[in-house]
Amino acid sequence: MDFIYSVDFAINDFINEHLTASFLNPIMSFISFLGNAGWFWIATALILLFFKKTRVIGITMACSLIFSLIFTNLLLKPIIDRPRPWDYAPQYLGREIQILIEKPHDASFPSGHTSVSFAAAAAIFTRNKKYGSFALALATLIGFSRLYFYIHYPTDVLGGLILGIAYGVAAYFLTNFIIDLISKKLSKDNTSK
Repeated sequence: MDFIYSVDFAINDFINEHLTASFLNPIMSFISFLGNAGWFWIATALILLFFKKTRVIGITMACSLIFSLIFTNLLLKPIIDRPRPWDYAPQYLGREIQILIEKPHDASFPSGHTSVSFAAAAAIFTRNKKYGSFALALATLIGFSRLYFYIHYPTDVLGGLILGIAYGVAAYFLTNFIIDLISKKLSKDNTSK
């Protein structure tokens, strides 16, 4: 575990020392805000549900978001209960780290922002590659913003990314299965009339 923490802190320190700048702080703060409680992705899914042309994308997204909520936030975070970087910084870095945005109060692993963002983006990508590519780029920025502000370890973000993609793909197969069941039921009802 010490090796993982040493690598995590080395990557976080590199980002903190070489990739941060005061003019980027408000931009990265806004990007991170988009992942707060998954609100941006929930709103996007709701909007897509209103239109017949995008309804299946919205349903797939909603399913992936539910997976992320249940498995990442309600199960994995409390079970693993990994402390945030500022809790271990004195031990591994010999110093405190400055946090520029509001500190989250839940556990660190896996990153909820990253999980929900990649769940939604992967769900979109399974249905529409063009919109999905944009969503994946935004999900990547949201995940990076958590490292930029030293809120998460890289392994938290990597875990969130892997889980999120898994949720999006699982949602795709589940919604396809349900759509097929409904189609067969409607087809059977129509032929019996």
